[in-house]
Amino acid sequence: MSLLRKRRNHYDVTDTVRISHPDEVRDAVCGIVGALYPGMDLKPLHKAFDVFTRLYAGTLPGYMGCDTWYHDAQHSLDCALAMARLLDGHERNVPVAQRLGERRTQLGILIALFHDAGYIRRSSDSAWNGAEFTLNHVHRSGEFLADFLPQVGFGDAAELTRQVVHFTGYEIALDKIRVRHPKDRMLGFMLGSADIIAQTSDRCYLEKCKTYLFREFVICGMAGPGIPGGPKVMYPQVEDLLRNTPEFNKKLWEERLDGYFQGVYHYMDHHFGGHNPYVEQIDEHLRLIRRLGKSGRFDRLSRRPQAIAAQELREIAGLNPPPASSKKPRGEMRRAA
Repeated sequence: MSLLRKRRNHYDVTDTVRISHPDEVRDAVCGIVGALYPGMDLKPLHKAFDVFTRLYAGTLPGYMGCDTWYHDAQHSLDCALAMARLLDGHERNVPVAQRLGERRTQLGILIALFHDAGYIRRSSDSAWNGAEFTLNHVHRSGEFLADFLPQVGFGDAAELTRQVVHFTGYEIALDKIRVRHPKDRMLGFMLGSADIIAQTSDRCYLEKCKTYLFREFVICGMAGPGIPGGPKVMYPQVEDLLRNTPEFNKKLWEERLDGYFQGVYHYMDHHFGGHNPYVEQIDEHLRLIRRLGKSGRFDRLSRRPQAIAAQELREIAGLNPPPASSKKPRGEMRRAA
């Protein structure tokens, strides 16, 4: 039976962790690193998951909450869990001198959790939807992290973090990211790998590309009719994005996962005792989209994903909604249409 048919939509690749729920991901992550480093102080991670929940739910002062669909709270939680597993596999299977250590391990998870925080609109932003920040969200994520890290005792890592977070994006060429220490660069390789394998192994990855990613690209001008003076339109129609998905993934693997990131995703095999469920599910996605691309039957992408944006996260976390605002996000207007 297909791995994807057995798995539930809001669960991780093992179908055991509900990645739509921050407290469940927090407990899974803390369980992994607590077993890896029994003496580790887990309070920074607990604080981080609390701030993350309020940031994405729209109850953190100064921020409007998540209104993007593909880059929602679930993706970042999935990435943080994948990062913890990669770190565990690495630390348990390299010589002691090559280990990243407790502090870098914890820092890597903190960056993974907030690596897409730049999509969250500040109260002072003029944008109507977080997808408008697609082309500069990584820089914004670095700024958020630099402000947050002193709250959990990692203020000395703020400048490093501004650089490391760019391993998840395209705003800076990978060889131009200013990270000198080999262990910090390894942390970046693992972060970039966790980001890729988390999103492309999501049970509804293909449906999210079709329904959510294309919508975000339209808002930022990379898809649809485009925006005057905006970026080059890459995908005039959603079918163009879907047909390009196999080639895009091929480049991800050649240039990043197996290329610049030096295959560090293989540390996931060590965490899972000899196999990699992320790669197994990614392979299944790519076989399907190649087959559908040949026939043009993208209508067969029939799963129904649900984005975990601000309203959904408030319901999950039991948080009260923020005061009513007259400035309604464009994304919410489109969703209601």
